[in-house]
Formats: sequence, C-alpha cells, structure tokens
Amino acid sequence: MAKVTLTVNGRTMSSECDDRTLLVHFIRDKLGLTGTHVGCDTTQCGACVVHMDGKSVKSCSILAVQAAGSTVTTIEGIASQGELHPVQAAFNQHHGLQCGFCTPGMVMTAVDMINRHGGQLDEQTVRHELEGNICRCTGYHNIVKAVLSANEEMHGASRQAAE
Repeated sequence: MAKVTLTVNGRTMSSECDDRTLLVHFIRDKLGLTGTHVGCDTTQCGACVVHMDGKSVKSCSILAVQAAGSTVTTIEGIASQGELHPVQAAFNQHHGLQCGFCTPGMVMTAVDMINRHGGQLDEQTVRHELEGNICRCTGYHNIVKAVLSANEEMHGASRQAAE
C-alpha cells in the first residue's frame, strides 16, 4: 500500500491505495469524485480525462502513485463560484450531450484544447483533437459547435461555429 497525496480541485487530498491503482479509480473510489468516468481502461474512449499539472491526461493510463504530488483538476473542479465553466455552459446551450457518459471527458479535453490553442480553433482542428474521445450517442456535430462557441466566449475568437 502506498499513501498518495494530490492537490485535487484546489484541495490537498490523501489516501492509501495499492501500487497498481489507476488514477481514475483513486479519484473515484478513494476521493469520492465520481464525475470522472471509467469507460474502457485502455485509453481509447476519453471518458476519464482530467487535467494533471495543467495538461489533459487519460487517468486510466496513469497510476495514482505516478501522480503523487501533482495538481489534478476533475470535472467537479472547473466551475467557479457556482457558475458553469464556459465549456460546460456551451455544451448545455448547444446540446453537446445526450446520455452524458462521455461529457466529463469531452469537456475536460475541450478546456485543454481551447487553452492550448489560445482561441485559434476551427472546426477541423476541433474534430482532429476530439479523435481520442468517443461518443456513442451523437454525431459530434453539436459537440464541435459547443467547443467553438466556448472558444469564442473564452477568447473572443471570431471563428464561426459549425452550422
């Protein structure tokens, strides 16, 4: 057993776990933050995306002990003072979700994408960057619209959302 201490959503949190515990299971089972979903355990679906030290990662591909000392942001940590994050609000406004299972990973991927591209996003780039996230309900059209809308909201970008 190892004691793992992380800063999660701005709070220092610790728990013991087996050395082989995946970060996604540590977050869900040890810390009780169930917004991060377990989809495939093989890094293919993206339902488990969190931000670790400022970068999006698939938490099913990282051991909790590897993340010790890191700063992790989960879907529960991106809203501010009761207000949805602009990406969350855009997913709601543009109907970028159906069953909601992939939504936390999609939102976390989108936040990272928008931050990395500094507002310089177009439909092709968004579609390319979402390739590591699987949604079995939608045709991605509204997800792409939501990401482009949030990009405009966050950066005042003049890119036009997918029609």
